[in-house]
Amino acid sequence: MKRASVSDVQSFIDERPFGHFQRLIFFMCFVIVLLDGFDTAAIGFIAPSLLGEWHLARPDLAPVLSAALFGLAFGALVSGPLSDRVGRRSLMIGSVFLFGVACVASAFSDNIGQLTALRFMTGIGLGGAMANAVTMMDEFCPTRRRATVTSLMCCGFPLGAALGGLLAAWLVPHAGWRSVLMLGGVTPILHGALLVVKMPESVRFMVANGKPVARIRAVLSRISADAIGVRGFAMTESAPATGHNGIGLVLSRSYIVGSVMLWIAAFMGLLIIYALFNWMPILLRDAGLSLKSATLISALFPLGGVGAVLCGALMDRFNANLVIATCYALAAVSLFCIGATAAHVLLLVPSVLVSGVLMNTAQASMNALAAAFYPTEGRGTGVAWMLGMARFGGIAGSFLVAELMRSHFTLVGFFATIAVAGALACIALLIKQVAPPQVFSAAPEGIRSLSH
Repeated sequence: MKRASVSDVQSFIDERPFGHFQRLIFFMCFVIVLLDGFDTAAIGFIAPSLLGEWHLARPDLAPVLSAALFGLAFGALVSGPLSDRVGRRSLMIGSVFLFGVACVASAFSDNIGQLTALRFMTGIGLGGAMANAVTMMDEFCPTRRRATVTSLMCCGFPLGAALGGLLAAWLVPHAGWRSVLMLGGVTPILHGALLVVKMPESVRFMVANGKPVARIRAVLSRISADAIGVRGFAMTESAPATGHNGIGLVLSRSYIVGSVMLWIAAFMGLLIIYALFNWMPILLRDAGLSLKSATLISALFPLGGVGAVLCGALMDRFNANLVIATCYALAAVSLFCIGATAAHVLLLVPSVLVSGVLMNTAQASMNALAAAFYPTEGRGTGVAWMLGMARFGGIAGSFLVAELMRSHFTLVGFFATIAVAGALACIALLIKQVAPPQVFSAAPEGIRSLSH
């Protein structure tokens, strides 16, 4: 059979339906993000139990609540450049096993120091897994559906966090807080085994790095048998060429303004989210709710992340920067309303849910925004570094609430303070919109063929 000469790999994906093989990749990446959300939020839901068992003061929880976030930041910042060098698949699988084993070990902690160290190790794995899952899914998506599919996948994070709250509300009274961590560790270990068997390497990464065309054809043939008749594969990027890879591209003159604005918006978003993930159950307990009610109402906040599906669809049709900026602006308004309704459960429940929809929708959609912003040579680093910088926002959120509690802020004052972060995220994306990458040079991608 005579082979066609050369096919552009993205055009090959774009011209075919989102089929069974891509849905399998979506499922595997979605589960990674789901487990990331579960394990990240688990510590907040077991925090009230730690206070009693280990006789801690509330501010004593700040280090353990933020330990995983330090690990997440470190894991994302390191894994991004590595994935642009060695590939998405190996970093993803290793990261999943790491956070699973560390989470299981944390269930056997005897004191706050041990738990803090193991949560840091858990975070390193979480940071690498999440960043590579986003990049992998983006690179297997048709361009016309990229934001929708990536945002849908990222809904796994808030859903996982909400699932953590619902399961913790049942598990902690019946089996203790350690059972939550055990569940959060065993599940990713089992999923890691599936990844070893089923997860392919990114075809865009393989083309960009000159991998053997037979490997590329083998993966693409699972999308369509048409790939069997193609002699070689090329790749073109609509983004500006810079002559750099990885960190050099992310920090290049073409991309630096957009990169910094993505970091600021993601930082502010996770400041809000982790402040509420980690502290809302305690804050609502202090407002007079029972432990079970405080846990269940707090679980409504991450559940709101399912709105990212609609946001992704809007991003595929309209200006993505402006869509997410609008979500952040409305989230800032709704967050302020939570403090004013805390004394009235019937008003508090919808307030928490609406703010969760807006806030988690905006934050989950940031992953698709970053993945679309960078070309293949720097996408792994760009997405991972945005996520890494965002985790520092989560760290800041944990310590910010501790300081506000020391200063005896009221609930109204607390939510008014963190609402400012939502406004700053909105402003950052508006700046990114008016300062897009500038094309200083342009060069076509090399052709990857049988000769490689």
